Amino acid sequence: MIIITGTVELTPEGREEGLRLGCEHSARSRAEAGCISHNCYEDAERPGRMHFFEKWESLDAVRAHFAVPESGGFIREIGRLSAARPVIEMFSAEALPIPTG
Repeated sequence: MIIITGTVELTPEGREEGLRLGCEHSARSRAEAGCISHNCYEDAERPGRMHFFEKWESLDAVRAHFAVPESGGFIREIGRLSAARPVIEMFSAEALPIPTG
């Protein structure tokens, strides 16, 4: 499984539009092949900071996601609304059993 995290510091003027675009991007991404989950959240401790958390079945699914024209458009638009360069990190992960007792 591939996990992607992202953080965007929206400008005060760009906050509302950025949150709207983030939610639209997450909903669109969830419909793509290989997407396990894709959500965005506003930071409860720092309004205007938006976080993304995504799970993908494979690196091929991630590559296909980034090749979708709407994904590139989202990255450009969210960058325009940001006070700083967005941060994206990607990790390879495997599910582990929850320890009991």
